[in-house]
Amino acid sequence: MGPQRQCKKGDVLTSIDINSIRFGDPQYLWLLIAPAVLLLAWAWQLARRRRDARQFRQHRRLPVREKFPIFGGLVFWLAVIFASAFAILALSRPTAAVSVIRTAGVDLVILQDGSASMRTRDVAGRGEGAPGLSLDRWQRSMKFLRTLGESLAWKDDRIAMALFAHIAAPQVRLTKDPNTFFFFLDHLNRESPFRVEDDTTWDTNIELGIAWGLRLIEKDEEIYGKNPNAKAFVLVTDGQAWSGEVARSLRLARGKDVPVFVVGVGTTLGGIIPEPPKRPGPGSPAPEAPIRSSLDRGSLSMIANAGGGEYMELDREGDREIANRIIDAARKRAGSRGLQEESDELYWRCLVVAAVLLCVGVLFLQERVELWLQTAGAGAALAIVWVLTR
Repeated sequence: MGPQRQCKKGDVLTSIDINSIRFGDPQYLWLLIAPAVLLLAWAWQLARRRRDARQFRQHRRLPVREKFPIFGGLVFWLAVIFASAFAILALSRPTAAVSVIRTAGVDLVILQDGSASMRTRDVAGRGEGAPGLSLDRWQRSMKFLRTLGESLAWKDDRIAMALFAHIAAPQVRLTKDPNTFFFFLDHLNRESPFRVEDDTTWDTNIELGIAWGLRLIEKDEEIYGKNPNAKAFVLVTDGQAWSGEVARSLRLARGKDVPVFVVGVGTTLGGIIPEPPKRPGPGSPAPEAPIRSSLDRGSLSMIANAGGGEYMELDREGDREIANRIIDAARKRAGSRGLQEESDELYWRCLVVAAVLLCVGVLFLQERVELWLQTAGAGAALAIVWVLTR
């Protein structure tokens, strides 16, 4: 029997092996004696009802043949008996081997811009350790990436991350461990690891970022083999002073069926890029004019279209909405992992059957007293569930 897990959205349950049913708390099964005894009492009541109907028909003379329902109000009590039996089965926590056609997950490769322009403070929010100041673009990106990670299912889904400016630096290989991803986010939360004093930080080489993303996917396939997960790039950048032959990298990505979803960060109004601290001394060059950075929305939209993805922008849409759109779009392209046998809990299925039986039984109620009993029983059940789940 395979590992116990729940079917995720998109999986198709094909069959349940009845012979493989096991109970996590079998000590509750003895309670089934109660519905068994009640079932015998119900059968006795049914026999009495049929006998009384025959006697009544023999002694009462009418011009037309009188019809009596076979079960009458006993249908409701039969439904209650079977519903209680399924509730006891649910209490015993049954599990069984199920055959599931499992949908593959998604592999998201985050390409995070770490250039100097990402230090521009022109986005909404409050920066850590800097009360009264806005978040810079880097901090805003980390906030979004945390939301993206929280939106993944983390069952068959994986995520990787690479930073780029003029050079690229992989941070996280494709992993399904959320702790690894959030560990890196915690340590990258305040500022980019690329030093603003370095000339290589003052460039946004998107071509190299996409190329490194492809290398992460290729390396994973070399180590673990081909994976049916749908691949997608998530490019988070402001597009400021981008360089490189992006079209060539986009063609390579499209050739490997990896769409590029672009998430813009920043504003079109922009702001001043903080200059690196300069040490005063003899012969120091005159200070240069400050460089203003703004979001290059047009270029980023073109990159998204050419990459087969979609352009989205932080603070124009909610972070959760953007994350879900990216994940859903990637998941629609996911293949299948084939038919797998796994152990699944039948707890909720038993409760659903019990609830359906009660609803069907209510349709056959004929006496007001029975209706009040049904209402009282439902209220008591809700009270017990509320107490047990507090």
